[in-house]
Amino acid sequence: MTTFALVDCNNFYVSCERLFRPDLKDKAVAVLSNNDGCIVARSQEVKDLGIKTGVPLFQVRQLLEKNHVQLFSSNYTLYGDISARVMQTLETFAPNLEIYSIDEAFLDLNGIGDLPGYAAEIRTTVYRHVGIPVSVGIAPSKTLAKLANYAAKKYPAANGVVDLSATKRQQKLLAITPVAEVWGVGHKLNEKLHTAGVTTALELSQLDRHRLRCHYPVNLERTVRELNGEACIEMEHVPAARQQIVCSRSFATRISDHASLRETICEFTASAARKLRSDRQHARRINVFIRTSPHTAPHMGQYYSNSAWGRLAYPTADTFELIALATRLFDTIYKDGYPYAKAGVMLTDLHSQDVAQLEMFHPSSATAKHDSLMHAVDTINATNSGNIWFGGQRARTDWFMQRDMVSPAYTTNWNCLPTV
Repeated sequence: MTTFALVDCNNFYVSCERLFRPDLKDKAVAVLSNNDGCIVARSQEVKDLGIKTGVPLFQVRQLLEKNHVQLFSSNYTLYGDISARVMQTLETFAPNLEIYSIDEAFLDLNGIGDLPGYAAEIRTTVYRHVGIPVSVGIAPSKTLAKLANYAAKKYPAANGVVDLSATKRQQKLLAITPVAEVWGVGHKLNEKLHTAGVTTALELSQLDRHRLRCHYPVNLERTVRELNGEACIEMEHVPAARQQIVCSRSFATRISDHASLRETICEFTASAARKLRSDRQHARRINVFIRTSPHTAPHMGQYYSNSAWGRLAYPTADTFELIALATRLFDTIYKDGYPYAKAGVMLTDLHSQDVAQLEMFHPSSATAKHDSLMHAVDTINATNSGNIWFGGQRARTDWFMQRDMVSPAYTTNWNCLPTV
């Protein structure tokens, strides 16, 4: 029988902030989204105040101040580095590891004897090596492993480990778990299931297969099989290639002139192109979008949002070509007189750099030269020796997202290294 373990970091962003701030242990801590707009991570103390994930900061600011909650802007550099350390530690426990997100991973534990004891050792080692608390859910399918992890966090008596290898334990947990907690059951599907009288994970697991196929999305049948202990979702040893790349941002200060907003589009396109090359992919379609804030005051003009799609003659990862098309698209949708709050670029129709269809009138030698040039630019920009900008990019950063409460880059910048 296949055995999966899902290891999930507890309140990951908060745990990262506490890692170098021992004074915050057992104190209320919350982490904010881009531009410090919403709550995206909460310590247990903040959860106990009834504050939900995603709530706008302005709605709960007084409650936070009254309870002396320590706020942080998102520090993605820190979170990414700590995540890498956690994953490196987990790799020592299983030959097959699937990184599912920045704070969770599936492990293949086939052949392990004392599963609860092994899971406890994982928790102890990760905390000792990295300083991040984790919970472990064990089960014969990924969906059950997710539920086991949910229970490991929800019920303190579990001590961070729940093993659902036994069918009786599976049934007991499914009976007390809301169907909304099942992996793959979103808000709309949850409402549809509730309307049909399905409110618990156990009731979902007992649905008739014919009824599933007739009335629900095709993936729900797979979910039901997984809830019954059948492993339908295998380990992904190689991350799936991205289907799209998006670079967008809300601005700390509104942008009202064509030249400045055009420069941000160039910056986003260059950033998307770098990601494209790091994935060894080429793109053939690009989307550019701009919008004002939906909360713009009436005296500042009406709400405006628009986007434009464009198709390249052939797939490419050349920043010059992508910027040229992106700026042409931008010029077709820009309107004067609006205070723009957000803009972005999306690359789609992605193709592997190693498997490309040759164009009759586009010599492969030209593509090779462009790829070599982009590789040289990326190599130089990855070092501290210099920074190469493309024409049209904006060197100023006054439009960057608001991060007034960001913590230091403790693990990636020598100047931010804590002094003991």
